[in-house]
Amino acid sequence: MAARFLVVPQWQGSGSSRAMRLADGANAIAGDLPASATTPVEVRIEAGESLGTGVNRYSSIQAVKRQVDAVLDTFGPDETVIVIGGDCGADLAGVERAVADIGPDDLALVWFDAHGDLNTPETSPSGTFSGMVLRTLLGDGAEGLVPSAPRLSPDHVVHAGARALDDAEVDYLASSGMRALAVDELGTPDALVEAVAATGATHIYLHVDLDVLDPAVIEGVGYPEPFGLSVDELTSAIRALRARFELAGAAVTGFAPASPEAAAGDLAPILRVLGALTRPAPGDAANASGAQQPSSAH
Repeated sequence: MAARFLVVPQWQGSGSSRAMRLADGANAIAGDLPASATTPVEVRIEAGESLGTGVNRYSSIQAVKRQVDAVLDTFGPDETVIVIGGDCGADLAGVERAVADIGPDDLALVWFDAHGDLNTPETSPSGTFSGMVLRTLLGDGAEGLVPSAPRLSPDHVVHAGARALDDAEVDYLASSGMRALAVDELGTPDALVEAVAATGATHIYLHVDLDVLDPAVIEGVGYPEPFGLSVDELTSAIRALRARFELAGAAVTGFAPASPEAAAGDLAPILRVLGALTRPAPGDAANASGAQQPSSAH
Protein backbone atom coordinates (compact mmCIF):
# COMPACT_ATOMS: atom_id res chain seq x y z
CA MET A 1 0.00 0.00 0.00
CA ALA A 2 1.27 3.48 -0.89
CA ALA A 3 0.21 5.67 2.02
CA ARG A 4 -0.35 9.39 1.46
CA PHE A 5 -0.74 11.52 4.60
CA LEU A 6 -3.09 14.50 4.31
CA VAL A 7 -2.62 16.90 7.24
CA VAL A 8 -5.79 18.92 7.96
CA PRO A 9 -5.27 21.07 11.09
CA GLN A 10 -8.94 22.01 11.38
CA TRP A 11 -9.97 23.12 14.86
CA GLN A 12 -13.30 24.83 14.17
CA GLY A 13 -15.39 21.69 14.71
CA SER A 14 -14.35 21.38 18.35
CA GLY A 15 -16.04 22.96 21.35
CA SER A 16 -13.22 22.11 23.73
CA SER A 17 -11.19 24.77 25.52
CA ARG A 18 -8.26 23.12 23.74
CA ALA A 19 -9.82 23.50 20.29
CA MET A 20 -7.06 25.59 18.76
CA ARG A 21 -4.49 23.12 20.09
CA LEU A 22 -5.83 20.66 17.52
CA ALA A 23 -3.90 22.53 14.84
CA ASP A 24 -0.74 22.20 16.93
CA GLY A 25 -1.42 18.49 17.37
CA ALA A 26 -1.87 17.82 13.66
CA ASN A 27 1.32 19.67 12.88
CA ALA A 28 3.21 17.83 15.63
CA ILE A 29 2.21 14.49 14.09
CA ALA A 30 3.18 15.79 10.65
CA GLY A 31 6.70 16.36 11.92
CA ASP A 32 7.16 12.57 12.25
CA LEU A 33 5.71 11.70 8.84
CA PRO A 34 7.78 11.16 5.67
CA ALA A 35 7.87 14.53 3.93
CA SER A 36 7.69 12.97 0.47
CA ALA A 37 4.35 11.34 1.32
CA THR A 38 2.79 14.20 3.30
CA THR A 39 0.54 16.96 1.98
CA PRO A 40 -0.54 19.80 4.29
CA VAL A 41 -3.81 21.67 3.91
CA GLU A 42 -3.65 25.29 5.02
CA VAL A 43 -6.58 25.94 7.36
CA ARG A 44 -7.53 29.55 7.98
CA ILE A 45 -7.50 30.59 11.60
CA GLU A 46 -10.83 32.45 11.68
CA ALA A 47 -13.68 30.78 13.52
CA GLY A 48 -16.38 31.26 10.89
CA GLU A 49 -20.14 31.78 11.19
CA SER A 50 -23.05 29.39 11.72
CA LEU A 51 -25.12 31.04 8.91
CA GLY A 52 -28.35 29.77 10.43
CA THR A 53 -27.41 26.10 10.10
CA GLY A 54 -27.23 25.25 13.80
CA VAL A 55 -23.56 24.29 13.30
CA ASN A 56 -21.07 26.49 15.09
CA ARG A 57 -18.35 27.85 12.73
CA TYR A 58 -20.15 26.31 9.76
CA SER A 59 -18.61 28.57 7.10
CA SER A 60 -15.04 27.64 8.03
CA ILE A 61 -15.83 23.92 8.27
CA GLN A 62 -17.43 23.99 4.82
CA ALA A 63 -14.43 25.87 3.41
CA VAL A 64 -12.00 23.26 4.77
CA LYS A 65 -14.08 20.46 3.27
CA ARG A 66 -13.83 22.12 -0.13
CA GLN A 67 -10.07 22.52 0.25
CA VAL A 68 -9.61 18.86 1.15
CA ASP A 69 -11.80 17.80 -1.78
CA ALA A 70 -9.55 19.77 -4.13
CA VAL A 71 -6.39 18.16 -2.76
CA LEU A 72 -7.88 14.67 -2.96
CA ASP A 73 -8.49 15.28 -6.66
CA THR A 74 -4.71 15.45 -7.16
CA PHE A 75 -3.94 12.03 -5.67
CA GLY A 76 -3.52 8.87 -7.69
CA PRO A 77 -5.85 5.85 -7.53
CA ASP A 78 -3.11 3.69 -6.01
CA GLU A 79 -2.58 6.01 -3.01
CA THR A 80 -4.31 5.20 0.28
CA VAL A 81 -5.02 8.48 2.07
CA ILE A 82 -4.52 8.80 5.82
CA VAL A 83 -6.07 12.04 7.09
CA ILE A 84 -4.34 13.64 10.06
CA GLY A 85 -6.69 15.99 11.93
CA GLY A 86 -7.60 18.32 13.58
CA ASP A 87 -11.05 17.60 14.86
CA CYS A 88 -13.17 14.77 13.51
CA GLY A 89 -14.71 17.04 10.87
CA ALA A 90 -11.35 17.12 9.10
CA ASP A 91 -12.29 13.64 7.83
CA LEU A 92 -15.54 14.57 6.06
CA ALA A 93 -14.11 14.67 2.55
CA GLY A 94 -11.90 11.62 3.11
CA VAL A 95 -14.80 9.36 4.02
CA GLU A 96 -17.01 10.80 1.27
CA ARG A 97 -14.32 10.15 -1.34
CA ALA A 98 -13.77 6.56 -0.18
CA VAL A 99 -17.52 5.84 -0.39
CA ALA A 100 -17.64 7.26 -3.91
CA ASP A 101 -14.58 5.28 -5.02
CA ILE A 102 -15.50 1.92 -3.47
CA GLY A 103 -19.29 2.12 -3.39
CA PRO A 104 -21.56 2.17 -0.34
CA ASP A 105 -22.32 -1.54 -0.47
CA ASP A 106 -18.68 -2.63 -0.48
CA LEU A 107 -17.27 -0.26 2.15
CA ALA A 108 -17.62 -0.44 5.93
CA LEU A 109 -16.75 2.54 8.11
CA VAL A 110 -15.29 1.73 11.54
CA TRP A 111 -15.57 4.75 13.84
CA PHE A 112 -13.24 4.50 16.86
CA ASP A 113 -14.36 7.24 19.24
CA ALA A 114 -15.20 7.78 22.90
CA HIS A 115 -18.19 9.85 21.77
CA GLY A 116 -21.06 9.15 19.42
CA ASP A 117 -20.66 12.02 16.93
CA LEU A 118 -24.26 11.14 16.03
CA ASN A 119 -26.16 14.34 16.77
CA THR A 120 -27.86 16.53 14.19
CA PRO A 121 -28.08 20.33 14.35
CA GLU A 122 -31.54 19.80 15.86
CA THR A 123 -30.48 17.35 18.59
CA SER A 124 -27.05 18.73 19.45
CA PRO A 125 -26.96 20.29 22.92
CA SER A 126 -24.02 22.52 21.94
CA GLY A 127 -24.02 23.13 18.19
CA THR A 128 -20.47 21.76 18.08
CA PHE A 129 -19.78 20.01 14.79
CA SER A 130 -17.45 17.37 16.23
CA GLY A 131 -20.54 15.84 17.83
CA MET A 132 -22.34 15.66 14.45
CA VAL A 133 -19.69 14.37 12.04
CA LEU A 134 -20.72 10.73 11.74
CA ARG A 135 -24.42 11.55 11.46
CA THR A 136 -23.58 14.13 8.77
CA LEU A 137 -21.72 11.48 6.79
CA LEU A 138 -24.90 9.39 6.86
CA GLY A 139 -26.86 12.26 5.30
CA ASP A 140 -28.47 13.87 8.36
CA GLY A 141 -26.83 17.25 8.72
CA ALA A 142 -26.40 20.76 7.41
CA GLU A 143 -26.61 21.39 3.68
CA GLY A 144 -23.14 21.82 2.25
CA LEU A 145 -21.62 19.33 4.67
CA VAL A 146 -23.62 16.17 3.99
CA PRO A 147 -22.11 14.03 1.23
CA SER A 148 -23.54 13.93 -2.22
CA ALA A 149 -24.77 10.49 -3.27
CA PRO A 150 -23.70 7.77 -2.78
CA ARG A 151 -23.80 7.67 1.02
CA LEU A 152 -23.18 4.98 3.56
CA SER A 153 -26.15 3.53 5.39
CA PRO A 154 -25.99 2.99 9.17
CA ASP A 155 -25.79 -0.79 8.72
CA HIS A 156 -22.39 -0.28 7.05
CA VAL A 157 -20.98 1.55 10.07
CA VAL A 158 -19.45 -0.04 13.17
CA HIS A 159 -19.01 2.28 16.15
CA ALA A 160 -16.25 1.16 18.49
CA GLY A 161 -15.23 2.28 21.96
CA ALA A 162 -17.93 4.85 22.80
CA ARG A 163 -18.55 5.57 26.47
CA ALA A 164 -20.05 9.09 26.50
CA LEU A 165 -23.29 9.37 24.52
CA ASP A 166 -26.07 11.96 24.54
CA ASP A 167 -29.63 10.68 24.92
CA ALA A 168 -30.45 11.40 21.27
CA GLU A 169 -27.40 9.40 20.21
CA VAL A 170 -28.46 6.44 22.33
CA ASP A 171 -31.90 6.55 20.71
CA TYR A 172 -30.38 6.71 17.23
CA LEU A 173 -28.09 3.74 17.86
CA ALA A 174 -31.04 1.74 19.12
CA SER A 175 -33.17 2.42 16.05
CA SER A 176 -30.74 2.82 13.15
CA GLY A 177 -29.28 -0.67 12.72
CA MET A 178 -25.76 0.61 13.32
CA ARG A 179 -23.52 -1.90 15.08
CA ALA A 180 -21.78 -0.61 18.22
CA LEU A 181 -19.17 -2.31 20.37
CA ALA A 182 -18.28 -1.13 23.85
CA VAL A 183 -14.75 -1.06 25.21
CA ASP A 184 -15.19 -4.35 27.07
CA GLU A 185 -16.08 -6.05 23.76
CA LEU A 186 -12.78 -4.96 22.21
CA GLY A 187 -10.35 -6.82 24.45
CA THR A 188 -9.69 -9.02 21.43
CA PRO A 189 -10.44 -8.07 17.81
CA ASP A 190 -12.78 -10.99 17.16
CA ALA A 191 -16.12 -9.29 17.82
CA LEU A 192 -15.10 -6.23 15.81
CA VAL A 193 -13.98 -8.27 12.81
CA GLU A 194 -17.24 -10.23 12.95
CA ALA A 195 -19.28 -7.01 13.12
CA VAL A 196 -17.54 -5.62 10.03
CA ALA A 197 -17.88 -8.94 8.20
CA ALA A 198 -21.63 -8.84 8.89
CA THR A 199 -21.90 -5.69 6.75
CA GLY A 200 -20.88 -7.72 3.70
CA ALA A 201 -18.18 -5.19 2.81
CA THR A 202 -14.74 -6.12 1.49
CA HIS A 203 -13.16 -2.69 2.08
CA ILE A 204 -12.85 -0.64 5.26
CA TYR A 205 -12.32 2.98 6.21
CA LEU A 206 -10.92 3.42 9.71
CA HIS A 207 -11.58 6.65 11.60
CA VAL A 208 -9.63 6.95 14.86
CA ASP A 209 -10.40 9.75 17.29
CA LEU A 210 -7.58 9.47 19.79
CA ASP A 211 -9.97 9.93 22.71
CA VAL A 212 -10.98 6.31 22.16
CA LEU A 213 -7.78 5.57 24.07
CA ASP A 214 -7.73 5.63 27.84
CA PRO A 215 -6.54 8.98 29.30
CA ALA A 216 -3.75 7.10 31.03
CA VAL A 217 -2.36 6.35 27.56
CA ILE A 218 -2.66 9.82 26.02
CA GLU A 219 -3.22 13.17 27.73
CA GLY A 220 -3.58 15.44 24.71
CA VAL A 221 -7.26 15.16 23.84
CA GLY A 222 -10.02 17.71 24.24
CA TYR A 223 -12.59 15.50 25.93
CA PRO A 224 -10.86 12.64 27.79
CA GLU A 225 -13.15 9.84 28.94
CA PRO A 226 -12.04 7.20 31.46
CA PHE A 227 -11.97 3.46 30.83
CA GLY A 228 -10.88 3.60 27.21
CA LEU A 229 -8.87 1.27 25.02
CA SER A 230 -5.21 0.48 25.53
CA VAL A 231 -2.80 1.07 22.65
CA ASP A 232 -2.37 -2.69 22.29
CA GLU A 233 -6.14 -3.19 22.00
CA LEU A 234 -6.50 -0.46 19.39
CA THR A 235 -3.51 -1.49 17.27
CA SER A 236 -4.49 -5.18 17.47
CA ALA A 237 -7.97 -4.28 16.24
CA ILE A 238 -6.56 -2.27 13.33
CA ARG A 239 -4.17 -5.03 12.30
CA ALA A 240 -6.88 -7.68 12.50
CA LEU A 241 -9.22 -5.60 10.34
CA ARG A 242 -6.52 -4.95 7.77
CA ALA A 243 -5.71 -8.66 7.63
CA ARG A 244 -9.32 -9.40 6.67
CA PHE A 245 -10.40 -6.35 4.64
CA GLU A 246 -8.85 -3.98 2.12
CA LEU A 247 -8.03 -0.58 3.60
CA ALA A 248 -9.65 2.19 1.55
CA GLY A 249 -8.50 5.04 3.79
CA ALA A 250 -8.19 6.15 7.38
CA ALA A 251 -7.96 9.13 9.71
CA VAL A 252 -6.32 9.92 13.02
CA THR A 253 -7.91 12.91 14.72
CA GLY A 254 -8.32 14.66 18.04
CA PHE A 255 -4.74 15.34 19.17
CA ALA A 256 -4.77 18.56 21.22
CA PRO A 257 -1.57 18.71 23.29
CA ALA A 258 -1.33 21.25 26.09
CA SER A 259 2.19 22.30 25.00
CA PRO A 260 4.99 21.28 22.61
CA GLU A 261 6.60 19.35 25.45
CA ALA A 262 3.35 17.51 26.16
CA ALA A 263 3.00 16.73 22.45
CA ALA A 264 6.36 14.98 22.43
CA GLY A 265 5.28 12.76 25.29
CA ASP A 266 2.11 11.66 23.50
CA LEU A 267 3.60 10.94 20.08
CA ALA A 268 4.75 7.40 20.90
CA PRO A 269 1.22 5.88 21.11
CA ILE A 270 0.10 7.94 18.12
CA LEU A 271 2.95 6.62 16.00
CA ARG A 272 2.04 3.08 17.03
CA VAL A 273 -1.49 3.66 15.73
CA LEU A 274 -0.13 5.09 12.48
CA GLY A 275 2.20 2.13 12.16
CA ALA A 276 -0.72 -0.28 12.47
CA LEU A 277 -2.52 1.66 9.73
CA THR A 278 0.38 1.82 7.29
CA ARG A 279 2.67 -1.17 7.74
CA PRO A 280 1.99 -3.95 5.23
CA ALA A 281 -0.88 -6.20 6.25
CA PRO A 282 -0.49 -9.98 5.92
CA GLY A 283 -0.31 -10.77 2.23
CA ASP A 284 1.03 -7.33 1.34
CA ALA A 285 4.71 -8.23 1.52
CA ALA A 286 5.15 -7.40 -2.14
CA ASN A 287 4.33 -3.78 -1.36
CA ALA A 288 6.54 -3.47 1.71
CA SER A 289 9.47 -1.87 -0.04
CA GLY A 290 7.34 0.99 -1.33
CA ALA A 291 5.32 1.64 1.82
CA GLN A 292 5.76 5.05 3.45
CA GLN A 293 5.71 4.80 7.24
CA PRO A 294 5.91 7.34 10.05
CA SER A 295 9.10 7.72 12.03
CA SER A 296 9.50 5.67 15.21
CA ALA A 297 12.01 8.06 16.74
CA HIS A 298 9.79 8.93 19.69
